[in-house]
Amino acid sequence: MPLDFTRADRLLLKKHPEFSEQWIQQRIIDNLAILGLGDLDLIASEKVLPKAGRLDLLLHDDQLNRRYEVELMLGKTDPSHIIRCIEYWDIERRRYPAYDHVAVLVAGDITSRFLNVMALLAGSIPLIAIQLVALQVEGRIVLHFVRVLDQTELRSDDEYEASSEGTAAPDTDRAYWESRVGSEIMKLADKMLAIANEVAQPVLEAKYRKAVVAWSVNGSFFNVGGVMPRKLTARVRFPAASFTSPEEWITRLVAEGLDAQIKKRNRIVVDVRPADFDASQQIVREFIHAGVQGYQED
Repeated sequence: MPLDFTRADRLLLKKHPEFSEQWIQQRIIDNLAILGLGDLDLIASEKVLPKAGRLDLLLHDDQLNRRYEVELMLGKTDPSHIIRCIEYWDIERRRYPAYDHVAVLVAGDITSRFLNVMALLAGSIPLIAIQLVALQVEGRIVLHFVRVLDQTELRSDDEYEASSEGTAAPDTDRAYWESRVGSEIMKLADKMLAIANEVAQPVLEAKYRKAVVAWSVNGSFFNVGGVMPRKLTARVRFPAASFTSPEEWITRLVAEGLDAQIKKRNRIVVDVRPADFDASQQIVREFIHAGVQGYQED
């Protein structure tokens, strides 16, 4: 059935007498998925931060063990808005270091000038910028949240990788990871390393880093693959270049009910839950074997 065209007029919420920041905030609370950030839970709204003000929304992604510090603004983005957003993010990450934290700025108008500034900041700060577009369609208001900047992948996920200067993220130990994600996830990480060593020549060892449990040959500077432990999942990852057809692997893994994707910097990541491991063990074993063999053949 063909769709009918209907004209939509843009609303400037900042100047509209019927809508306020509190109204927008409540619409988000009523349907957190509207932000497009995944399956989230509300931790707090208007959270009072010591000597800093009120954080509009604090959201949590249980799957990623991540918290989003969300700052709302109906009008144009300004320097104070950006600073406030980053300040709230910094306070929360210092108070609750067990979580990943991402600063989220939502505004009615994000100009190219400030978008460029935020892109520069996002090189070292995990930052998402969302532009809120309000439309009036046949007497109704439609809220459309458009993600115009997403630099969450440049935070610490790749800390363990060697930089161009040859430096790497600090090492830690197993006790650090068990205190952060629990013993069950770490046992699953052990199983994955054991699967890798079914085909690895020479044998791979676990390097406990702040962002990942990396797999490498003893004495080697380079990592074959690794596991990023999370509260609910063990995320196994390999360079996409280790596979002849990365897209085909994604299709196979997803068909088996696993969350698999190619992330930035060309890495395949697959999330595996302990409860699902027995059912998906065969495809996970094949994937890990292919990743190890493909890397070592190169």
